Formats: sequence, C-alpha cells, structure tokens
Amino acid sequence: MIPTPLTWLYVPGDRPHIVSKALASGADVVIIDLEDAVAPDRKEYARTATAERLSDAQPVPVHVRVNALDGPLAAADLHAVAALPGVRGLRLPKVTSAAQIIRIAETVTPPVGAAPPLYALLESALGVEHAYPIAAAHPALRGIALGEADLCADLGIRADAGLDWSRSRVIVAARAAGLIPPPQSVHPDTRDLNGLASSCAHGRALGFLGRAAIHPRQLPIIERAYLPTEQELEEAETVIKAAAVEQGAQALPDGRFIDAAVVAAAHRTLALARKR
Repeated sequence: MIPTPLTWLYVPGDRPHIVSKALASGADVVIIDLEDAVAPDRKEYARTATAERLSDAQPVPVHVRVNALDGPLAAADLHAVAALPGVRGLRLPKVTSAAQIIRIAETVTPPVGAAPPLYALLESALGVEHAYPIAAAHPALRGIALGEADLCADLGIRADAGLDWSRSRVIVAARAAGLIPPPQSVHPDTRDLNGLASSCAHGRALGFLGRAAIHPRQLPIIERAYLPTEQELEEAETVIKAAAVEQGAQALPDGRFIDAAVVAAAHRTLALARKR
C-alpha cells in the first residue's frame, strides 16, 4: 500500500464488472463490500465472486468489508477471504468493543505469519464510546473510522454538525493509539461535488486524512481537498529552512512563531506532497 492513502473506494462484491472498473479508477485503496452494498439474497454470490477475484494479487491494494461481526455471515466471509493473496486489509463493520478486534485477529492469524491488517468501523454510540480501547486493542488493527449513516440513525442526528463531537473523538482515539488519522466517512450524494469539497475541507480542519468514496467521480475532489496547497507547501518550506539555520523556538520575519511541533508539522506536509 502507498504510505498515505487518501482515497478509499467502496464497490459491491456482487458486481464483478464494477470491481474491475474500481481497480482501474485511480483509487488508492479499493474496498470490496460484502455488507451493506449487497442484498441478502446475493451475499453468498458476493463472497464467492470476491474470493475468486482475490485469489491472485491485485494491481492496487484491496480491502474487504465483511458482514456484521455479531451476525451469521461474518465467519464465512473471514474464512473465505482473510488469507487470499489479493487481500491487503479486512474492514470490520459495526465494531463496539476491543474484544471483537482481539477475537478476529486471533481467528484470522495463520499458523505462520501475522494477521492481515484490520480496520474497525465505529457505527454506533457504543462504538464511539469505546473508540480508544478499540484503537489500541491489537497490533493487527491499523485504523479506525466512523460509519456515519448508521451513527446518525443510532443517535437521531438530523444535521451534519451533530457528528462533529464523534468525529473528533475518533480522530483523537486513533492518534492516541498511534494509528494514522482516520479517513472521513462517505459523502452519500455522488453528484454533489461542491458539497463534497466543502465537507472535505471541514473534515481536514478536524484532523481527518483522506476519505471513503462510493463513486469514482468523487476521487479527484477528495484528493485535491487533502493534498497540501501551494501556499501550504511554501509555508512548510519556509519553516524547515528557518529551523535548519536556527534551532529552537523562533519568530519568522512575517511574525509567525515556530517551535519543534510546527517544524514536525511542516515535515509532514512536505512528506504528504512527495508521496502523491
């Protein structure tokens, strides 16, 4: 996987032709969905088709979102795909406890080697409340993120601003556990590109990094929103040059105060730009 994925494209597992298009879409990570995007009578076919597709390595990183961990399908999903060469991550929906992560990690760990990378989706009030224990549950867990549609239903949220506390909670939990910043949840209106751009700007300000998508047309909007701007790059370069000349806290000619934390943030900005 590239070090800093910014775009994560969901695609239904029962549509092999759409999976093929997704793999050529330019998304940093393709997520084959066996859960919400697949009708109940198509679940078995989706699992079989996904296992067949991922029996070989793929041109881009592919994750698989299995069905709900407390339901009857998750065990079969994990058995079918966890050890396949084309699987670079398992996305676990509706996680509510650290114990679930530990159980799954132990279930999918092969006799030789490590468990595949796991990613937990927090989609309920209970999941958000347990965000840090989940994030710190097991070395195999590489990321957490919100599932905002289910969370809105659980909390009765009717306006986007009502999600901001939960968003910040999950971002803080991820960073406290040493995980990468979470990606934003999907923007459900695939034609509202202006709204997507505005929402991404807000998410970036909160501390998210990248975003899940449900249509390829959303990908360039997300990437553009999360990549450093020319002004941000110039400011980062100025900070790093100043720090190279004089160590410690200092004031720049334009009045900005910089210290070690500001310098570290500047290095992260330049590193992100170089990786694209």
